[in-house]
Amino acid sequence: MDGNTQNRLSDEQDGGGRHLRFTVPFDYPVRFTRGVFGKENDLLACTLDRLDEGRRHRAAVYIDSGVAVSHPNLITRLKSYFHRCSDRMELAASPEIIPGGEGIKNGWKAVRNVMFGIGNLHLDRQSFVIAVGGGSMLDMLGFAASIVHRGLRMVRIPTTTLSQCDGGLGVKNGMNEHGQKNFVGTFSPPFAVLNDFDFLTTLDRADWIGGVAEAFKVALIKDAEFFCYLCDNADMLAARNVDVMERVIRRCAGLHLEHIEKSGDPFEYGSARPLDFGHWAGHRLEVQTHYRFSHGQCVAVGIAIDSYYAMRKGFISREEMDRLLDAMVRCGLPIYMDELSELDRDGTPVVLEGIEQFREHLGGNLNVTVPEGIGNKIEIHNIDSGIVKDGIDFLRKMSHGNGS
Repeated sequence: MDGNTQNRLSDEQDGGGRHLRFTVPFDYPVRFTRGVFGKENDLLACTLDRLDEGRRHRAAVYIDSGVAVSHPNLITRLKSYFHRCSDRMELAASPEIIPGGEGIKNGWKAVRNVMFGIGNLHLDRQSFVIAVGGGSMLDMLGFAASIVHRGLRMVRIPTTTLSQCDGGLGVKNGMNEHGQKNFVGTFSPPFAVLNDFDFLTTLDRADWIGGVAEAFKVALIKDAEFFCYLCDNADMLAARNVDVMERVIRRCAGLHLEHIEKSGDPFEYGSARPLDFGHWAGHRLEVQTHYRFSHGQCVAVGIAIDSYYAMRKGFISREEMDRLLDAMVRCGLPIYMDELSELDRDGTPVVLEGIEQFREHLGGNLNVTVPEGIGNKIEIHNIDSGIVKDGIDFLRKMSHGNGS
């Protein structure tokens, strides 16, 4: 029997099927700049042209309404930029202003509007969607762009500290549905991310400090030196020191990008999510507060809860926990909010519903990341609700000046 006959018989025996295995490389730049639409700044034009395709690129631009208000000349500068680079790129339509904030992610209306707009402009798969705004707006737009023609090229220009150091960098996007944060979404790497530090100067207090929660998160589980820097400079961050904030964003972004690039699980097929430390409670608190508090504020409280839990389990010392809580408070992050003490009919804290939602989101097995010492982490697979209740009481007392 020759080899071809043997192969044919083997195929017939297993139903004629075959097992496919292939890899798809992804790459995208994350750049830091100032005045991304300035006369002397060639970064955006070079970014759109980075594949050297020899074509004139069409782009639809969407701007967060909060950014448009804070930067009233933005559309004029943007149009002038495209006009100067008209041999390389063109606006498919005048830039569109859309609402920012978490509300833009709730339900399908905004997603459909963007999809229909892209369709009406007849953008193809090699066209660009450029989003200028905060993390919520980037999430929603990224989701819409990822499902039109099975994916257009997305360029993110994050404008808040949180989106520049975390939310605008990675491969995820989505919207809120079914009473859950990010219940719907896709993994779709952007074409590029351009962080323009000039947008930070007009942020309100909550958006200025919100990204620092994610910095504490990643420092606690990955970088002890960075954690010390945050603690030592908490007052400078509260005082809106731009140089300190830029250093924080660069380091925080670097740690997040290193995890995406080297963890071996960028699309989260596994059940461990280190970068979601503090998020099971944070996401639940966002829903409980009807998104009255920002993602960064809620994650800060989630970090406080999980750090208390780690202290009680002996993974970190009381001194390490106290240093964390003191630094977060000094820089302007909350460690408690009243919704944390909200109880259901059985007297159980409502926030604990976040555990089961997190378990489902992970794929059925619970893996909660907590610090093991400063700069290291450990995965735990069960949560003692009694310790969580104690932690809530502890943080409530501490936030009212009665901590012990």
